[in-house]
Amino acid sequence: MATSSIFTNIRIRDAETAERFITALEASERESQNTPREHVARHVTDANEIRELYLKWKRNNGNIN
Repeated sequence: MATSSIFTNIRIRDAETAERFITALEASERESQNTPREHVARHVTDANEIRELYLKWKRNNGNIN
């Protein structure tokens, strides 16, 4: 979302507009709760673990059945 959009004036003129605005705020809150806050990385040296990670990556990217 563009930064300038937070400065937009919002006019709520009826119940339907208010309901849509509240729904959008709630959806935004849920989405932000699902966003990871911290990435954890570690150094992998075990050949079998590297192989498993690579196969998992390939499966998730549609490159292997």
